[in-house]
Amino acid sequence: MKRNWELDELIEHFTFLPNEMQQMGNKSSETRIGFAVMFKFFQYEARFPFHKFEVPKTVISYIVKQIEVPAELYAQYDWNGRMIKYHRAQIREFFGFRENTVQDSQEMPEWLCQHVLHRSQEWEHIKESVYGRGIMGFNNSALAPLLDLTTINYPVDF
Repeated sequence: MKRNWELDELIEHFTFLPNEMQQMGNKSSETRIGFAVMFKFFQYEARFPFHKFEVPKTVISYIVKQIEVPAELYAQYDWNGRMIKYHRAQIREFFGFRENTVQDSQEMPEWLCQHVLHRSQEWEHIKESVYGRGIMGFNNSALAPLLDLTTINYPVDF
């Protein structure tokens, strides 16, 4: 995720809509801010942060103004416990995603050839198509080897 954000970008990408705000439920303190930050990060990146410091302070500051929790509580959110797993499951469900399986990884190259690569081989289009399937785990580092495999098997007409 990029580190520097303009206000109009923060508003566009990190403002909670009413139905999104309802997802906060009765969460409070560090669980509220941890959930909120992961929710908006996932919405923007189609993945969860690898660690809490991956999220820029400007994004956190913008989010806390909406959820009325002190920004300092973000550091207290437990990134290793049961709660974060539960929060990730809630967020995946809200956005219609599920975890990647071995079968998904095996089927993805063929799916890309049949449904995506014949229309476009642009990286952004490929990513959007994969994310559109609602399967987690196909981030940039996971897609790159699949695309190498796929492009070997996909005939390109000149």
